[in-house]
Amino acid sequence: MNEYQVTIKRDIRIPMKDGVTLSADLYLPKEDARYPAIVVRTPYLKQTDVIFQNGNYFAKNGYAVVYVDVRGRGDSEGTFDAYFQEADDGYDTIEWVAEQSWCTGGVGTMGGSYLGRIQWLTALKKPPALKTMIAAVTPSDPFVEWPTGIPTPFHLCWLYMVSGKVMQNVNLLNWADIYNHLPLYTMDEQTGKTIDRWREEFEHPYLDDWWKRICYQDQFDQIDLPVLHISGWYDDEQVGTPLNFHGMTTKGATEFARRNQKMIMGPWPHQINKSTKIGDIDFGPDAVIDLNGYMLRWFDYWLKGKETGIMKEPAVKMFVMGENKWRDEQEWPLARTNWTKYYLHSYGRANSRFGDGKLSTSDSFNNEGESDEYIYDPVDPVPFITDSTSAQIGGPDDYSAVERRDDVLVYTSEVLDEDLEATGPVKMELYASSSAKDTDFMVKLLDVWPNGYAQRLTDGMVRARFREGMENPSLIEPGKVYKYEIDCWNTSHVFKKGHQIRIEVASSAFPKYDRNPNTGEELGKTANMVKAKQKVYHNEEYPSAIILPVIPRSI
Repeated sequence: MNEYQVTIKRDIRIPMKDGVTLSADLYLPKEDARYPAIVVRTPYLKQTDVIFQNGNYFAKNGYAVVYVDVRGRGDSEGTFDAYFQEADDGYDTIEWVAEQSWCTGGVGTMGGSYLGRIQWLTALKKPPALKTMIAAVTPSDPFVEWPTGIPTPFHLCWLYMVSGKVMQNVNLLNWADIYNHLPLYTMDEQTGKTIDRWREEFEHPYLDDWWKRICYQDQFDQIDLPVLHISGWYDDEQVGTPLNFHGMTTKGATEFARRNQKMIMGPWPHQINKSTKIGDIDFGPDAVIDLNGYMLRWFDYWLKGKETGIMKEPAVKMFVMGENKWRDEQEWPLARTNWTKYYLHSYGRANSRFGDGKLSTSDSFNNEGESDEYIYDPVDPVPFITDSTSAQIGGPDDYSAVERRDDVLVYTSEVLDEDLEATGPVKMELYASSSAKDTDFMVKLLDVWPNGYAQRLTDGMVRARFREGMENPSLIEPGKVYKYEIDCWNTSHVFKKGHQIRIEVASSAFPKYDRNPNTGEELGKTANMVKAKQKVYHNEEYPSAIILPVIPRSI
């Protein structure tokens, strides 16, 4: 196909209903004609190298590409109020674009992270011109990713970065020191400025009507659009993409919507499709794909009516780690999944990787210890291995050193005598008690290599007061055993022959999540901290187990 020459028009003003104007850059084929439009709205400023490259790419292929600074950011007017402003502004932007002389009237949207979530919020407003979306690394509803009731430490880094009209340089601050500040409510002062949104979120420490304004994952039945969902297994907001794909394929507004969803899951962090390697792990030469080409085929089908063959392909394209191969599937979770419980076992001393914790499919606990104990001290939390800014939280890191701690319970399978694949959502059923009125329990799934490298795959947590949901907080009774169901997100990984499956149980993962002070006091408003005695049970009455999505291996 012949490529178009491209012209760029800067700082086009798009009027909103309330009189505020947003600033947009338009990448347009020079040939005088009408083109379908792709709208991308960003709080990260529209004149970046990546935007320039992508704008040119899609314009060369016959699209009017509109990059917009969201309200209050960059060259746009108004005040930035993260997420709360975006549904109405998105509607107005899309409908304005559709009416322009250079547009056919058909509009698609694309973008990742913040740019992904605001597409969903806009879709709920049902702009008539919106025909399709490509939503990547999309955050979930409030508290799905951080079921803690209050902002995570890393959220402050993000809020600082987007405070004001331009990007703030987060690398000039010592975030490790900032994250240690208590009370959390005044942590923003450590950045040199007061950040109103940070403090406002502490006034809503459960899922109330304030938060529900930006929920979308309970409203898929209101969305009638074909959507391409994209994320990576090590995306720190990964959980949203499989939830959204499954939600749309099962609850979309119409059969048309339910049938026309596709998902790509790669071996990627939040910055998808940039490198074959994350940290120490190289996923091989096939890990990076022609993602722009795939998205172009999607838009050509839905905005130009071209038969690109994309909708004849299987619904799910995913990378199976460990095996390091792409594979096509028809649904998520996979219909052939064998949901397998791996039970915790020990003789009462599973503390650290040098303890006696075992993991197996046996639900027989004869002659074993019935529980394991540890002391959780929030002054000395279990570290979560990560960079210090919000750019990427965690990866396939080696936790063998962390597992030397006695406040980490470690349960490891026997050495595998054949490959075992786990692909799908991972859940934990944990029976535990605490001496505290409120506390946390963290669970991590790892692949232990023959050389001892303990590769993190995925993890999850529960805050005890939210054990019955984010709308129903209640403190626990010290010493009472509770069943905690912990969402450990998703993975697709082959544990190779000679490797071992491992589970960690702890009560902190800092600074990914704030430290629970164990006091039961108002969240985030106290500097008080006390130690808690934690007990994890594994017996006939309280059979703690992780549920792995085991996929039968073809012979």
